[in-house]
Amino acid sequence: MLSAPLSGPLPTTIAAVLDRLETVVLGKRRQVELAAACMIAGGHLLIEDRPGTGKTVLAHALAVAFGLEFCRVQFTSDLLPGDLLGTSIYDRASGRFSFRPGPIFTSVLLADEINRAPPKSQSALLEAMEERQVSIDGHTHPLPETFFVIATQNPEEATGTFPLPEAQLDRFLMRIHMGYPDRETELALLGIGDRRPAARRIGAAIDVAGLRILQAQAATIHASPALLAYVWSLLDATRSAAGLRHGLSTRAGLALLRAARAWALLQGEDKVLPGHVQAVLGPVVAHRLGMPDSSVQHLLESVAVG
Repeated sequence: MLSAPLSGPLPTTIAAVLDRLETVVLGKRRQVELAAACMIAGGHLLIEDRPGTGKTVLAHALAVAFGLEFCRVQFTSDLLPGDLLGTSIYDRASGRFSFRPGPIFTSVLLADEINRAPPKSQSALLEAMEERQVSIDGHTHPLPETFFVIATQNPEEATGTFPLPEAQLDRFLMRIHMGYPDRETELALLGIGDRRPAARRIGAAIDVAGLRILQAQAATIHASPALLAYVWSLLDATRSAAGLRHGLSTRAGLALLRAARAWALLQGEDKVLPGHVQAVLGPVVAHRLGMPDSSVQHLLESVAVG
């Protein structure tokens, strides 16, 4: 896919984040940049691929590099909603129920192998991902403003997996794939060994306040009427395309714009260009349409720019 050319230097803080990530996520510059853009856009990230391709390493490294508190939960077939959200415990001394928060009350929830949990446990995340709050026993408990879900997912054909429902998939701003490394990178990885401990030691390149500044900067990047018309044309093309069960919603269009603004910031631009939209189109819309990222190229070719 096309990507906007660099027309300015990367903001120093973003460059520092990418540098930290690339010390442990080798040979995956595009995936690293997309993951960083997703965080800057304030969206949740789904990392899909086969076991052993570095999904969890990237998830760990993202949380650490952005200076965010995180909690990892291994999703399994016996995981219950209360294991994520927390439970109310009766206190005999006070005669009242007290809420004990679960691991979801963190800045970054690393949901490892999310599709190994049954649908009921997956759906426990819906309110948290959409509203950044959790409702239990008639009480609403807010989550941090910088709450993110970074989930890893095995391919649907893998044994013991449950497909994520459309409503769940729609909560993820982006889905990315890791893929196998090239020869030189894999040789380096074989020499380095397990990178998971290194991912926890890379240190923060930015703090929560810095991340919120980047998010605010991204939100103000200009999108011209012509750019908005191009995004609409992409949405409209999916609504009449053969072979698709449904087209993209308005919410998907807003998600695409959020991601394109974050990508423009990564590229040192002060306005959204068609190339920025094209660069993030696959990761933003493919999982919403139920297609591989590679099929999005046909969509790009069918819609004229301007």
